[in-house]
Amino acid sequence: MKIELHEITVRDLTNGYIDNPEDGSVVGFGGKLNIRPPYQREFVYNDSQRQAVIDTITKSFPLNVMYWAKCDDGTFEVIDGQQRTISVCQFVNGDFSFDMRYFVNLQDDEQNKILDYKLSIYICEGTDSEKLAWFKTINIAGEKLTDQELRNAVYHGSWVSDAKRYFSKPGCAATRIGSDYLTGSAIRQDYLETAISWISDGNIETHMANHQHDASAAPLWQFFQSVITWIESSFKPTKERKKIMKGVDWGSLYKEFKDKVIDTKKVDEEVSKLVLDDDVTKKTGIYPYVLTRKEKYLSIRAFSDAQKLAAYERQLGVCPVCNEHFELSQMEADHITPWHEGGRTVAENCQMLCKECNRRKSGK
Repeated sequence: MKIELHEITVRDLTNGYIDNPEDGSVVGFGGKLNIRPPYQREFVYNDSQRQAVIDTITKSFPLNVMYWAKCDDGTFEVIDGQQRTISVCQFVNGDFSFDMRYFVNLQDDEQNKILDYKLSIYICEGTDSEKLAWFKTINIAGEKLTDQELRNAVYHGSWVSDAKRYFSKPGCAATRIGSDYLTGSAIRQDYLETAISWISDGNIETHMANHQHDASAAPLWQFFQSVITWIESSFKPTKERKKIMKGVDWGSLYKEFKDKVIDTKKVDEEVSKLVLDDDVTKKTGIYPYVLTRKEKYLSIRAFSDAQKLAAYERQLGVCPVCNEHFELSQMEADHITPWHEGGRTVAENCQMLCKECNRRKSGK
């Protein structure tokens, strides 16, 4: 890995600046700098943030260091500092004013002061794995890159570019059909990360490496559509129900249950009951539980310390299964009547078992 610190003037940075709204590309530095590579997010700075960047430069204060990666063809890509870079270029280009004055309205000496301002740029060269490690190391300030943005930086290519068309733009197709079931935002690559995780069983980087140079991400989009269609046709969720369906690992559930007949009415009745159950502390786990019958998804309410102590005293510290005496710290609370058989998390239904007997009973 080779990393070098360079000083580049605003004059050189803004030379050849072009923001192409048709394909979303942004270039500068005489056409040699890709300011918005395919893996980068959209411009997210608000007006006050842009103003702060220009204020820093006009006062000759140091702007935070930025990071570029050198490509095999000798060009460069912005890894960190895209928002600051675009802010500078937009001001010099006359896209917004600072202190009620546009760049063209400044005196020559004022313009030159800005154009001669030196930016500190770290430029790196290396393998994909070295770059990924480096990106994670420098990703410590400003508008941090997410894990998926870091992956996009390493595995960028035709596949990522096409995938972003479906999953990463404001108002993108994935937002229109799946936002009720996804957490995060498209612009920060959360939707893309979720879709890849679903199709790859969580092996995101392996999937991206295998498809990096594919011309199209259509298979990923088709899979995502299939998952969403299955959710809505199988459960016919209402607006209220969608609140507990958000963020569920629907990809795994789809793969396991897509070929099985689901009794929509029966599921709906059980979901209604579980929503009202105070012992169910994780409502987003209701649908996974209904399908898999695994109680771990529900985070059943635990007995309180007072309830545990009362049960321990009542039993005189003796485990009712093996009839051996244990210290309180060596025992665990257990539902006498299991929760799935209607047992509640109340004092009368609490017993203390030794850890071995409790694990044997629960099948752990």
